[in-house]
Amino acid sequence: MAQDFLNQPAASPVPPGHLPVIVTYLEMASPPDRPAVPKPPGDLALVRANPPTWSFYRYLYDTVGEPWLWHERRRMPRKELERSIHDPRVEVWVLYVDGTPAGYFELDGRAPEMDLAYFGLIPDFIGRKLGPWFLDSAIRMAWERKPKTLLVNTCSFDHPKALGLYQKMGFVPIRHVARRIRDPRVDGFLPRSAGAHIPIVE
Repeated sequence: MAQDFLNQPAASPVPPGHLPVIVTYLEMASPPDRPAVPKPPGDLALVRANPPTWSFYRYLYDTVGEPWLWHERRRMPRKELERSIHDPRVEVWVLYVDGTPAGYFELDGRAPEMDLAYFGLIPDFIGRKLGPWFLDSAIRMAWERKPKTLLVNTCSFDHPKALGLYQKMGFVPIRHVARRIRDPRVDGFLPRSAGAHIPIVE
């Protein structure tokens, strides 16, 4: 999720309207050699949106990402976003629980190093022990595409268990980058109620 909007080094004090963030980049160099995580009980299905409409993708992105201040694709012009998510090398997989969208992940295979570009659950489904199986499914699906390596990144805005779960599943941190961003809530790209765990600096 670290893109051009993360364009300044972190500094103290943080100026009004900005936020400090630490982005952790992780890599998995080979497919997992452990048993697959058992599928949780219930009516669970993984379905590829092939391709997703812009509105459905934005529903997933906005609903999953709002608590964690996902903002890059809210800023992205519609046509640019559609070019990305409609590329056949980009896969958007949606988790359904009892017929209801519960989360999604996005595999970006446009480079030899496949990127698990986005991964997350809709807030209503957090805490139901879906995360490990869901992430394991994404990882195994990615390796079926035979990438050179598998990449993912997370940041200090994300769920506090995200980094530990990625590492538990076999990702290894390769670098940490401290940056400063414009607060998307101040700029109007997110409601001011988003990311309640992150204070607004004004």
